[in-house]
Amino acid sequence: MKGLDGPEAGAIRESGGAQATEGRVLVVEDDAAMRQFLEDELLAAGYTVFTAANGAEGLALYGQQQVDAVVTDLMMPAMKGSELLTRLRSLDANLPIVIMTAFGSIESAVEAMRGGAYHYITKPFRVEQLLETLEAAMQEQRLAREIPQAVLDSTSATHGIVAASPAMKRTLAMILRAAPADSPVLIRGESGTGKELLARALHANSPRHAGPFVAVNCSAIPEHLLESQLFGHRRGSFTDARDDQLGLFQRAQGGTLLLDEIGDMAPALQAKLLRVLQESEVHPLGAPSPVPVDVRIIAATHRDLEALCAAGQFRHDLYYRLNVIMVRIPPLRERAEDIVPLVAFLLEKHGRRLGRPDVTVSREAMDLLRQAPWPGNVRELENAIERALVLGQDRVIGPADLPEFAAAATEARAETIQPLSEVERDQIVRALRLVKGNKAAAARLLGLDRKTLYRKLEGYGLKDV
Repeated sequence: MKGLDGPEAGAIRESGGAQATEGRVLVVEDDAAMRQFLEDELLAAGYTVFTAANGAEGLALYGQQQVDAVVTDLMMPAMKGSELLTRLRSLDANLPIVIMTAFGSIESAVEAMRGGAYHYITKPFRVEQLLETLEAAMQEQRLAREIPQAVLDSTSATHGIVAASPAMKRTLAMILRAAPADSPVLIRGESGTGKELLARALHANSPRHAGPFVAVNCSAIPEHLLESQLFGHRRGSFTDARDDQLGLFQRAQGGTLLLDEIGDMAPALQAKLLRVLQESEVHPLGAPSPVPVDVRIIAATHRDLEALCAAGQFRHDLYYRLNVIMVRIPPLRERAEDIVPLVAFLLEKHGRRLGRPDVTVSREAMDLLRQAPWPGNVRELENAIERALVLGQDRVIGPADLPEFAAAATEARAETIQPLSEVERDQIVRALRLVKGNKAAAARLLGLDRKTLYRKLEGYGLKDV
């Protein structure tokens, strides 16, 4: 802000300031008035602020204090902001650094961004613009810290099952409690929720863990072939039966058999399955006598078995046999707390395989991921992350790298408009919270004089806030 009178020549106030979160900001500015102005505004917004009059002081303060972000002028004597940027980046490659200058040009902007600046602001700028930039920087820095921690948390989860939400923790706890017993378990959940993962976790934590785990999708195999697959057959028992074949029950001997999508099994096979559960033996097609089997059964379905029973499409007696222990997996839309650790887990899983182990997710993209309905659940989320890793070119996944639902979610939010009075009331309440009820500071933050603020507080019934 060289050659200008007063800080307002470099920063312009407008009402409706952005909400800021707590953070520690280092301001490096050689103009004393501008430095004081920025300190006052950042303090009013809830930040802890350290100030330095030049680059050398800034470096010294950075070495003494824990700092979450730096705001520095570009054109300063002795050490320019670009040199300070380079030296700070060598100390912490992830530190958000915002460059501001009255000498804005394409060349200096490109130089600053290439040097690793988080953002570039040309004076005069709105104070709200700086606050919004700092808030975005703080959120992205928190997310960058949160994702690696989520990777650590998820790798310690049971067999890759991410359970950060209370709902998923309850489901996993039920699986672990059921594991030591040998009773049948019925896992219910929408497609893509990870029913087979939970079944594998149950097997791995059971006394049968040394035995085989065998899974079959009952909806993917035609009825006449499924019977042979489950129970086995002898040579010549039907056309193309050229050799004896063990059924899946026999292959799972001493272990666990997962009957996935059990609700799609044909009624004739349901009766034969019921007999296996009752007698612990199978009768291979063409065999002279039954064969004993020792297998724990886990059934899984996305369908409403009670409704199928009422409609006569599923046997009541088989349902009661299978439903000894019922475990429900909540859909992803009911476990928002799992989104971040799931994204972290999937970035780790697919990033290394695709040669992009250092990729993270921007704040805007993560907001979209959190807000998406995910009808395909975890499977759909995994596809979205893998797609972004394959098609994205930057180190940070942004909204443009996500599937089409992102644009739809953005448009839906844009179409939601609050009445102006509600927006103003919300901004006043937000400002008062930021400054802990100090009305003079709130008026300054909102760009109002105190009398106007008091009149609005009375009009909105906020006198005692």
